[in-house]
Amino acid sequence: MLNPSEIDALLDPDLPEPSFWEQQYPARQLPAGAEVTRFCPSPTGHAHIGGIHVAAIDAAIARQSGGVYLVRIEDTDQAREVEGAVERFDRAFRHFGVSSDETDATGLYGPYTQSRRARIYQTYVRELMRQGRAYPCFATKDELEALRADQLAKKVPSGHYGEWAPWRDADDDAVRERLAAGVPYVVRFRSPGTDAGRTTFRDRIRDTIEMDDNRADTVILKASNTEPRLPTYHLAHAVDDHLMGVTIVIRGDEWLSSVPVHHQLFDALAFPRIPYAHIAPLMKQEDKTRRKLSKRKDPEADVEYYAQAGYPTKAVLYYLRGLANGRLAEMPLDQALREPLRLEECGVTGALINLAKLEDICADHVAALPGPAILERVKEWAKAYDVPLAEVLENNEDLALRALAVERDGFDNPRKDLRMWSNFRTHYGFFFQQLFVTVTDPADPRFGRLAPDVVQDLSRRLLDRYQPIEDGDGWFDQIRAVAAELNFADSARTYKQNPGLPPGSIKEAAQAIRVLITGSTRSPALHLVAATLREAEVRRRLDAVQTA
Repeated sequence: MLNPSEIDALLDPDLPEPSFWEQQYPARQLPAGAEVTRFCPSPTGHAHIGGIHVAAIDAAIARQSGGVYLVRIEDTDQAREVEGAVERFDRAFRHFGVSSDETDATGLYGPYTQSRRARIYQTYVRELMRQGRAYPCFATKDELEALRADQLAKKVPSGHYGEWAPWRDADDDAVRERLAAGVPYVVRFRSPGTDAGRTTFRDRIRDTIEMDDNRADTVILKASNTEPRLPTYHLAHAVDDHLMGVTIVIRGDEWLSSVPVHHQLFDALAFPRIPYAHIAPLMKQEDKTRRKLSKRKDPEADVEYYAQAGYPTKAVLYYLRGLANGRLAEMPLDQALREPLRLEECGVTGALINLAKLEDICADHVAALPGPAILERVKEWAKAYDVPLAEVLENNEDLALRALAVERDGFDNPRKDLRMWSNFRTHYGFFFQQLFVTVTDPADPRFGRLAPDVVQDLSRRLLDRYQPIEDGDGWFDQIRAVAAELNFADSARTYKQNPGLPPGSIKEAAQAIRVLITGSTRSPALHLVAATLREAEVRRRLDAVQTA
């Protein structure tokens, strides 16, 4: 084993002792039972909806207990870091209300980005080396591959242990020779090795778990020829969670198998162990099988998918909360968002993401909102994703509110066609002259089997007698009268009994007027649409097929 001065010379000579950092990060003064949680994204790609799912659980557990929720950027894997990823995370966290309670500007336990905490980690790596709990390893990439191949050939568990850990008990002079020659090295944690047996621990979600204890000498500090000299996740999270006063680690279950080495690190560093709770991943149904929601395969895995489509944030959070605790899915949205979330009710198998179910929740949520609230949310979304629509709404707020009131205000069963804010242009865009494409061709296929001259006759005669009647039956009587003048059958049944004689039934006549006014064969009640548009705009649209 190297002597203390040799170990100290491997790292920054001005590193403080562990006691210094303990003083810099004093114990938090929080109420009894308050939890401190953290969500730790790695900026190696886009923000995953599964990450928001875990972050929302982290935030709920902390905030409902009167504690603190923090976001810590784990960027020690800088070779894989994607430019702009941190900014995308920040946007996603703000969008879903899971931004950190502490930041570098406001918190006392930062920096909250691991690459800025290198000196802290090096202090603890040095301490482990001084105690003989860590050692330099000079094995090259090719040598490591050869070791793995040998393990595979001998059909033994893979990992850096026993005879496959060549520098664990290397001669001190051989180590000094390599160091003097400037050979790059990593620092590995000295595990129990082949003496490791079984270990048992309690997971806050999965209860008691027993598994093989860690026998591998895990890398805790990356290669000496890299700058900055950063640790791996294993050491960094142990140091940070201890110093930042985290009381429970809630994370994805892909880290479950790492608990033994993490416990060994906590023990070696003389840190109290922190409880873990491992969240099952979000899943997708594919044919008859379930698989993890994939960043590469599934667009709905990307948080930006939900932002671009304009899924109402509250509805998404309610849906995710219901996936975490099934009882919350049975409650009204606002109540479910207020109720406490319980870790012991989280499932151990991954919940299925069902976009159809989510959209139904969104439709119900939007239907319960007042028009002004909907308009504000659509405008906010459009400013980011549909600027022309935002400008139209900004200049026509009164019309937008009248449009949103159609078949909503005063109706026991309000219309539910608005599920996402991006639906507004599709379902309400025809109300706005700037967005509506006027129908000018009497041979337009939307008129079905009606002859062009019949379409023009319908529009001309309706224009001649049109009155802005508020009563639905009275308004529709105008179409009936015009249709009768042109010998339309009074019902679809009558038309079927006399095929080819009349130009069509009253249904086709009304459909033609609907297309002229709304551009679609489906719309809310025409008299309500006409009242919203006002008489001059209705006449302009009816006349367009005559004057084009």
